[in-house]
This record gives sequence, structure tokens and C-alpha cells, in this order.
Amino acid sequence: MAVDEGVASADGTGTTAGVSTGASRGASPGGDSTVHRLKPNAIGLLGVVFMAVATAAPITAMTGNVPFMVSSGNGIGAPASYLVAMVVLAIFAVGFTSMAKHITSTGAFYGFISYGLGRTVGLASGLLATFAYVVFEPALIGIFSTFATTTMEDQTGLHVPWWVFAIVMLAINATGTWFGVSVAEKLLVVLLGTEVTILAAMAISVALHGGGPNGFTFGPVNPVNAFQGTSAGLGLFFAFWSWVGFESTAMYGEESRDPKKIIPKATMISVLGVGVFYVFVSWMAITGNGEKEAVAAASSANPLALFFNPTEHYVGHWAVVVMQWLMITGSLACGMAFHNCAARYMYALGREGVLPSLQRTIGRTHPAHGSPHIAGFVQTIISAALLAGFWLAHKDPYTGTYVLLAILGTMAILVVQAVCSFAVLAYFRRNHPESRHWFRTFTAPLVGGVAMLAVVVLLVSNMGVAAGPESGSLVLKATPWLVALIAAAGIGYATYLKRRAPERYALLGRTVLEETKER
Repeated sequence: MAVDEGVASADGTGTTAGVSTGASRGASPGGDSTVHRLKPNAIGLLGVVFMAVATAAPITAMTGNVPFMVSSGNGIGAPASYLVAMVVLAIFAVGFTSMAKHITSTGAFYGFISYGLGRTVGLASGLLATFAYVVFEPALIGIFSTFATTTMEDQTGLHVPWWVFAIVMLAINATGTWFGVSVAEKLLVVLLGTEVTILAAMAISVALHGGGPNGFTFGPVNPVNAFQGTSAGLGLFFAFWSWVGFESTAMYGEESRDPKKIIPKATMISVLGVGVFYVFVSWMAITGNGEKEAVAAASSANPLALFFNPTEHYVGHWAVVVMQWLMITGSLACGMAFHNCAARYMYALGREGVLPSLQRTIGRTHPAHGSPHIAGFVQTIISAALLAGFWLAHKDPYTGTYVLLAILGTMAILVVQAVCSFAVLAYFRRNHPESRHWFRTFTAPLVGGVAMLAVVVLLVSNMGVAAGPESGSLVLKATPWLVALIAAAGIGYATYLKRRAPERYALLGRTVLEETKER
């Protein structure tokens, strides 16, 4: 790699710690040679896996997406949709992890694409990825507040306005990021462990009782059925949507103990582990009801009956009560993970001085905790502003805030995933001939990139149905244009820097962890 090595000490307290900026001696355009680093060795393999799986929010993905897939998508073929999505995302992950073995960058997609397709495309992708994670947090706060309000009212009779819970979640997320990834990891381990346990209890109980009223039926996992039903495209889109955030493993490379080994392993574990879990749980939910009964339950006034019915019958009423509370904590865990992702993307852009003022603000880390504390605070303010805007527009926190922002963020991140696949292709054509492989560095990223573009097409063609009552919303209609505008802004600003400030342009996407970088 043709980059100059810069930088100095390794304490994670505001000085550089084996970080290479890719510019001569790591000097910043603002004249400050210090490149702040996140706290090293703060998280291990399981911690990275938990952080990534938390963004997928298994209980939210299951109870929020599967009923809609069964009623309006590919019917009983919903589990097969997860099977198809798992295979496609595993192929994508092969190329993604091949690059992660050579480059460790908190900017993840931003860094990978900058090295593969150049700084201009890298900055556009970095802005898109940052934008996606920024809007994901308020989206999850919307669904968290809905779950909390309805569960509190159903089980205690108390009505608490949704915005009260929104404020609580904003405070929790901000606090977790301030004190570093190890604090967030500990809380997420508890939250994620409980939600996975209750879903697994339902699925295993159905399996142990012989598979429901009609026994085991294999139609739900027949791949052919993934392409059947009322709207197969919608079902497949929701399946891919359920994985959004798994690629966040790469963001924690700088804070992990052995990133060149941990990040590739954590990514594949997240894709395959979550995939097997999704397929099994959704399959048992349908089988536990019976195929016809499952479609009826998912299409009823209470679509959560698809999960509550088999849980109550095979586990007990207590488990249904617990599941309702865990839907709250699961969405909290997901929102917290997205908050951490957004803060790290902002920090990655900030410390490279995309704008000089950013390097002195969001590009700094906490002197004691080594956390992107300023970036986390900025993310909290943005989330609060977006929530306030939707509240003033009288949008429902679930059908308005959650759905609209989730669709917007998903479109942005899917575009970046596709571009990242092609970046892997380009990177290995020019670098590391010893690592080139016909499948890992050519076929897998090529197939993964084309498949991701196909998923974007699925999203665009099914946006209206996915948005439900918000199908006529201006936010939904503006979604493709907002994504295109942000990408264009990144390309335009990078072109400006290349001509007017080449020393700043040289830094784009080039801050990597020096001690793990192969030269």
C-alpha cells in the first residue's frame, strides 16, 4: 500500500495509538498532528458479536417483521425468505471479511470503499452510512416507545406518553456511549441474552411437542416458497431488513483485542448465527399455529398472536408477559447499538478533518474512557431533533417515525453494502496478490454486490406497501432523492477537496489501525 506511516503512542487517551492517517506523518489539515484513537483492547469476540447482533434486534425482527411477511408478503414462505437472505448475506460477508483481514478502520464501509474505489466514492459512501445509522436510532426509539406505552397500559393500566420513554432511551444511549464500548457491551449482553432466550423457549417447545397441531411441516422452509405469496418481493425485503447492522462488526476493530481475527469471525457468526435463529424461530412460530392458522393470526387485528399463541400454548402465559417486556428491552438494545454505530461513523469522519472544525469536536475521544463522547452527544441531539420533528408533524411513533426512518436508513445502507462489494473486487485486483482467491475476492463480492443491488430494487418497488398508512408521506416519496442527494454531496465535496485542499483529500478514508495494517 502506497501510504506514508504516521503517528505515535498507544494509550487510547487522546493521543494517537498506532493509527495511520495515510498522509505524511499523520499531520492533520488543521495543523494538529494528533489523531485521536478509541480505547484499545476494550472488547473481545463475543462482545463484537453481541454489538452486531443487537443491531439486528432478533425479537423486534421476529415480532415486528414476520407477521407482516406472513400476512402481506410470501405467506408461510417467510422462514424460507430468511434462508435465502442468509445465503446471500453470507456470500457478501465472504468478501467483506477478506478485506477486514487487511484493513482495520472504525469507518468500516467508509474506510473499505476508500481503499477499494478511491476517496471520492469513499466519502460519498461514508456520508450515506453515517446518515443511515443516524436515522436508525430515532427509528428504534419510535418502536421502543410504542412497545413501552402499550405494554405499560395493558399490564398496569397506566398511560404514559410515548415521548417520556423516548427521553429515557435517549439518556440511556448517550450514557452508554460516553463511558465506552465495554459499558454498552455489558448491558447489551443482558438485554440480548434475555430476548433470545424467550424466543428460543417458544421455538424449542414447539419442536419438542412434535411441531404443532399438524406436526412438522416443511413448506415454510422450502426455498421455492420464498418466491410465492401475495408479494414475494416484500417478504424478501423484510428478510434482508431484519439483518441491517450486522456489518457493524468492522466498526469495533480498533477497540477489539485482535481485530484481524476477531472481526472476520464476528461477522460470519453474526450472519450465520442470526440466520439460523431467524429461520428456526419463524418456522416454529408458523408450525406451532398451523400453516392456515398462522396466516389467519398474522392477518388479524393482533398480528403478534402469531408468536403469542404458540408461546402461551407450549410455554405458558407467563412467557407471553415476559415476551411483551422483552420486546421493549430488545428495541432498546437495538437502538443503543445503532447509537454506537452512528457515533463511530461521525468520529471516523471527524478525526480525518473532512471539515477542520470536526477534528476538534466529534473527532476527539474522551481522555479517560477513550470513547467518541462528543460524537455520541451530537448523535443524541440529532435523534432528539428528528423525534421532535415527527412529533410536531403528528406522526405515530411506530407507523410514522419507525417505519419511515427505517425505510430511509435501510435504502442508504443497502446501497453502501452493494458499493462495498465492488470495492472488495477493485481492492484485491491491485493489492495483496497472495490473498486473491477465485471465490473469496472475486465471485463472492461480485455476486454479493449484484444481490444487494437487487434488494435495493425490491425496496424501491415495495416502499409504498412497506410503509402501510404512511404510503403517501412526503418523507417516503423523498427517500430515494435524499439518498441520491447525500451521495452527490459526498462526491461533490470530495471533488472540491481534491482540487482546492489536496492535503485534506489525501486523508479521506485513510485512518486505519497501524499495528494491524498489512503493508
